[in-house]
Amino acid sequence: MEKSYNKHVPHLPKHLLQYVVDQNYKHYTAIDQAVWRYVMRQNINYLPSVCHGSYIDGLKKTGLSVDSIPSMYGMTRILKDIGWYAVAVDGFIPPTVFMEFQAHNVLVIAADIRQIDHIGYTPAPDILHEAAGHAPIIADEKYSNYLKKFGEIGSKAFSSAKDLELFNAIRELSILKEAPGIDQNTIKKSEDRVLNLQLAINNLSEMARIRNLHWWTVEYGLIGDLTNPKIYGAGLLSSISESVNCLSNKVKKIAYDINAADIVFDITKEQPQLFVASDFNHLNKVLDDFSETMAFKKGGDYAVELAIGSKSVSTCEFNSGIQVSGIFNELIKVKKKGVYLKTHGPTALSYKGKEIRNHGIHYHSDGFGAPIGVISNIKDINSYKQKLNEELEIKYDSGIVIKGKLIDFIENDRQDIMLLSLKHCSVVLYQKDLKPIVLFDPSWGIFDLIIGHQIISAYPSPADRASFPMEKINLTSQTIQVEATTDHKNLEKLYLKIRKMRLENTFKEEEVQNILNELITSYKEDWLLSLEICELSKDKNINIYDKSYRNLMSYLSLNPENKQLIIDGLKILK
Repeated sequence: MEKSYNKHVPHLPKHLLQYVVDQNYKHYTAIDQAVWRYVMRQNINYLPSVCHGSYIDGLKKTGLSVDSIPSMYGMTRILKDIGWYAVAVDGFIPPTVFMEFQAHNVLVIAADIRQIDHIGYTPAPDILHEAAGHAPIIADEKYSNYLKKFGEIGSKAFSSAKDLELFNAIRELSILKEAPGIDQNTIKKSEDRVLNLQLAINNLSEMARIRNLHWWTVEYGLIGDLTNPKIYGAGLLSSISESVNCLSNKVKKIAYDINAADIVFDITKEQPQLFVASDFNHLNKVLDDFSETMAFKKGGDYAVELAIGSKSVSTCEFNSGIQVSGIFNELIKVKKKGVYLKTHGPTALSYKGKEIRNHGIHYHSDGFGAPIGVISNIKDINSYKQKLNEELEIKYDSGIVIKGKLIDFIENDRQDIMLLSLKHCSVVLYQKDLKPIVLFDPSWGIFDLIIGHQIISAYPSPADRASFPMEKINLTSQTIQVEATTDHKNLEKLYLKIRKMRLENTFKEEEVQNILNELITSYKEDWLLSLEICELSKDKNINIYDKSYRNLMSYLSLNPENKQLIIDGLKILK
């Protein structure tokens, strides 16, 4: 079994590697290969005139074959020349995780491929969407840089509990829609759940808003002139029907700007509007503007409150450089301004992304507290270097007073004190006409005082991943694997025989005739193999071609919903 994560991606951290699965190339059937080939041939025939110029060039650079589903190992060997890698994953993965992969220049590719019934469009991520949609366009350097930057910024976005619930609902729906044999009532219930969850979200989180930007650019973006745009979004590039419909007047075209962050999307339907960027530099400008609104850039009380609201391990960074990582649960305010933050449970202190020695989760196992603000009774904090083992009294403008014996201090790279350790320490908040609030009692042990007057950044992960145990995958739904019926396995064999003849450039007339007869007799619901037989026999046996063509027309009369797929397939026969 081929390993999707290979020697080219050892740089990935362990918490990401756990999402990587084996591609298991032998799992793909000849029917799967025919689906890949049909979509790729349609793309190459239609897209050159309507897509961004770098897409077709990228198909060559990334080594994608029209005739065969790519292997992850083969793609990575080629992608690494442009600074990217490929790994296989199981369908939808959490947005933050997806962004982190992107920040590491890793293209995550859903290992499965859509069924024939969904050959034109599927809401589920599949290898056609990821490999044929995303991979070619990243060969463009400007776009590649945009993707990486998007991952770096997106992985700093705070999510809400509702985001996770919606993600799990969308993942379940995508699995149900792509699994064979699922009744429509089950799918309808899942669709309703997704819709209701979307409607229930009043205030979009940072992650929800940046996911909207991702959707309207990376997945469904148009570029160029507003009246005559080109396609670059992977969702459009990999959807035969939507790549055609999106350029019609039925779909509203809107100039792309930061307001797209507030426009939600529905994965189950074709999009009623799309956004047009002038060029890839335009994408970066909007992304930069959006990042300025995020907690990791804004800091302050806004950032701390998002960390508290996330109810998960986050990091708040002081202006001195110290990073506090843990589950934040309180921000005490004076005159509507945060003056003291708290975590509960295991907490770690870091500096420049590395845990400070002796300040990990085992030492700070019961939570942590830190004042925020200006010290009012001392001008130079570094003067405390001369006061080891002396009693100190430190006063803040906020009314917080700290008293204790200095037993240690830690400096930053500039040799400025960023942490004081005091024993027999009390921390009390005094406010006029109010009862004093004890924030730390001497009986609680050593008080480690972070020096810093403001929070400059906050983001939803530990500053040092090694500080906390790795959080294991917890996906609420799994891809449904259905054992193929005997009939379906036999149909796969028929597809395989035709595929082998095409790859070997042979035409076994009697065998093709027998395959066609069996197809007409036993597999009236299949159209793609008849199309492949038409292609194989067109210049070799006109009788077989005519018979297969008539079978397609007979199928079409009973299944008009697939008319365009069949007509488009016949148009490009060699």
